[in-house]
Amino acid sequence: MIQNYEFTVILESDEERMKAGYELVKETFARFGAEITKEEDLGVRTLAYEIRKQDRGHYIYFELKADTASISEMNNIFQLSTLVLKFLFVNPERK
Repeated sequence: MIQNYEFTVILESDEERMKAGYELVKETFARFGAEITKEEDLGVRTLAYEIRKQDRGHYIYFELKADTASISEMNNIFQLSTLVLKFLFVNPERK
């Protein structure tokens, strides 16, 4: 079943690692047939606490339409990636 999701990801602030992480996110969405309806680069911000020895992170926000079954698979990919510091999928219809 296709539903709307909000996805926020924090990538490393290093330009090369950020671009690699961004590509990973976009390729993963494409692989699972997720349709990006909105994308917003929120820029580099100071983190409230260090994540993997990083005190700054590059935030990117997406709104997308995806199959509910694919969300858990994408979750696993992002959890295992060293390029992604933190991420969160939210179903705005279930708030």
